Amino acid sequence: MPHVTELATEHLATACCLAAAAGLSLSARLRPGPWVRAAALLLGAFLFAWDAAWFVSAGVHHAWTPAVGLPLHVCDAAAVLAAVALWTRRPWLVELLYFWAFAGTLQALLTPTVTPDLSAFDVLQYYAAHGGVLAAALFLVVGVRVTPRPGAVRRCAVLTLGYTAGVAVVDLLTGGDYMYLRQPPPVHTLFDLMGPWPWYLAGSALLALALFAALNAPFWWARRARAPA
Repeated sequence: MPHVTELATEHLATACCLAAAAGLSLSARLRPGPWVRAAALLLGAFLFAWDAAWFVSAGVHHAWTPAVGLPLHVCDAAAVLAAVALWTRRPWLVELLYFWAFAGTLQALLTPTVTPDLSAFDVLQYYAAHGGVLAAALFLVVGVRVTPRPGAVRRCAVLTLGYTAGVAVVDLLTGGDYMYLRQPPPVHTLFDLMGPWPWYLAGSALLALALFAALNAPFWWARRARAPA
């Protein structure tokens, strides 16, 4: 069980990440200008660099293996996705980032998989990358107003299912546990409420679909309100 001080530190780090994401997004929405494009480029570069930093560090310390050293966890992939979405603003990339960030990355911040054996660099990288993904999603959807389009939930659900199937193949080939498809994380998370393997996988899929629909609801209602009577 984490120490009270560790829990307080984790909650403070999460609150700082969320506050920074909200502040950047509101600034972009209320005060648009050339700085917004520059901020998108810099945030994308920051995310890509921090995501790569862990893998470089693992290689330098001879800790890299195919079972743990590939950027296949959803939050690792979301960091790369966020960088590309920030640089290109492609609507389908922004949609996928938005759903992954708030259905997955936010949960990873609220129930972090940070264990006592991690180095200070690993902990910093965890919060910087996860917080950056949330900041990118809010920045693009709220700040830049690239919002989910009709059919976004269906498209992103299919893309997520296809990605999960690909990761499952990699898990079989490498013996890894990317996306925790073979066993849950070694710390307390929402998986604990969904039963043992493989039931928590089905529960996670249903929860993800429900969260996608809930996250899409405000934009669906906004489109409906704007539609002619």
